[in-house]
Amino acid sequence: MIVAGAVVQGTGHLAAGRGCQDAFKAADLGEAVVLAVADGAGSRERSALGAHLAVDAACRVLAEGVPAAEDAPEAWTGWAAAGGARLVAEYLGAAQAVLGATTGEVADVGALAATVAAAVVRPPWVAFVSVGDCFGTVLTREPGAAERCHLVLPPPTPGGPGPVFLSSPGAALRVRTFVVWEPELSGVVIATDGCAALSLDHPDVHGLPPEAGPVPATRFFCGLAATLRANGGDAEPLRALLSGPAAARTGDDLTVLCAVLDGR
Repeated sequence: MIVAGAVVQGTGHLAAGRGCQDAFKAADLGEAVVLAVADGAGSRERSALGAHLAVDAACRVLAEGVPAAEDAPEAWTGWAAAGGARLVAEYLGAAQAVLGATTGEVADVGALAATVAAAVVRPPWVAFVSVGDCFGTVLTREPGAAERCHLVLPPPTPGGPGPVFLSSPGAALRVRTFVVWEPELSGVVIATDGCAALSLDHPDVHGLPPEAGPVPATRFFCGLAATLRANGGDAEPLRALLSGPAAARTGDDLTVLCAVLDGR
């Protein structure tokens, strides 16, 4: 698999003098890879550190006990659900340690608030674990056909409950997990919510009703996969894409991390 990612500071953060509050990390397990992106809460001054703690925790927790490709669906769904709960606990423990809480003390981990999305890719399986508003897309290609993209971990519906962070009360009960078995899997992309305007189309662009929700933009996801296969995983074109005029209108930090099957 080709793994590549990039993070670009948002124009709004630059204008306000705030640093980048996104982070990403990947862990190569040989037959599998763990991908993780995190978005620190803009209102919390230490959230950039929280984002780094989140991706570290995700890669550490989700690298353990990954089911085999031939395992049953129940093994994958159970493992993903347990991994989501462990991820929250691992993050909270790391946040407490960073803030200097001693045994019996409870630190204000809200200062490190961050969302996270992770994907464990072991073809033909992909397991997603998410807290907050990051999103994930799966790429597929049937023999002799064009590559397609599918938004399998969408961002939360606008107008729903407020943002959920790893540090939010009851975060372990609001973890989203989703497992995909896809024999035609050709890639996986996860991104922070700042990338939505750049990579997701409004449903009416495709003649769909508003309730259909956002649609992944083929030009973005499949174009990115084709570029990475052609250049062997050089992330510079991705960084340029996240720095371009179309990306600037969001104002937010932008982070994309992907795993592309190079044999497709």
